[in-house]
Amino acid sequence: MIELEGVPELVDPVMVAAFEGWNDAGDAASTAVAHLEKEFKGEVFAALDAEDYYDFQVNRPTVFLENGARKITWPTTRLSVVRVGGDKPRDLVLVRGIEPSMRWRSFCNELLGFAHELGVELVVVLGALLGDTPHTRPVPVSGVTSDTDLARTMNLEETRYEGPTGIVGILQEACTHAGVPAVSLWAAVPHYVSQPPNPKATLALLNRLEDLIDLRIPLGELAEDARAWQLGVDQLAAEDSEVAEYVQSLEEARDTAELPEASGEAIAREFERYLRRRDGGPAAGGHATESGETSPYLRDTGPGGRARPPRSPKPSAEDEGGSGPGSGSGGSGSGPGPEEPPED
Repeated sequence: MIELEGVPELVDPVMVAAFEGWNDAGDAASTAVAHLEKEFKGEVFAALDAEDYYDFQVNRPTVFLENGARKITWPTTRLSVVRVGGDKPRDLVLVRGIEPSMRWRSFCNELLGFAHELGVELVVVLGALLGDTPHTRPVPVSGVTSDTDLARTMNLEETRYEGPTGIVGILQEACTHAGVPAVSLWAAVPHYVSQPPNPKATLALLNRLEDLIDLRIPLGELAEDARAWQLGVDQLAAEDSEVAEYVQSLEEARDTAELPEASGEAIAREFERYLRRRDGGPAAGGHATESGETSPYLRDTGPGGRARPPRSPKPSAEDEGGSGPGSGSGGSGSGPGPEEPPED
């Protein structure tokens, strides 16, 4: 039974969800939702029963001390609500948790029950995947949907993917069958620097979310973190000639593929975002682009993580249907490889 006592009537609510695990390379997606909770001071109003969906040998509970008493935190998925003011007030229902171990259909149905009771008008699921994309360029973010009308009106790709999927793909399809408009936003994380965190990918997801739902998101220190991350990767890559040569080859391929767009829609998007932030006054950390620059479409100059070829068990851009420039294969180990793609 869904009880929503204490939750106010929401204004044009959008549900934004992200899940740790297979669909969260570099923790970029889950960190994006955590950022929204922090900046907008979200209040948790519900949590799914961990017993129903999680294998505690896979996702173990943690014990901690509080005022001398031992307590346990169980792995689960929590929902919070944030009220966004401004000229166009809009509420967000934030869903943040861990990809469930079992009963995925029931899991999605429970989330959809909350969406129905709260009057959610759109569900946006964030994901991150591994791709052959250089860390020195803007992070590719693809927006996909199963809804033909939504694809046309919101300038999204209509998914044609077939193959293994994660909870992001399952939730999107559950929304489609329930008649709830749903979109997935996927950020491509460089496979050679897949270790979390990746603030640059998080920033790219938030920028795309801003454009999608016409909402200004305060960035806090995220733009500065993205610059520091890139600077760190630059420095580590410079110490390894093979990695530096590989990055250069990715840059050349990306620049060649994106040359037409660089003079058209991409510049327009960045310029519109820049004007929107400038006219609205300085938000917290109010930088518009992934590089943290305040001018539109300036090439970014800095992030940091560990630059090395090993790949983490995350879905790749080729696997997930990331058709934008710079997307490619990635991922090994226990997760999907080039032959085992998940779905958007």
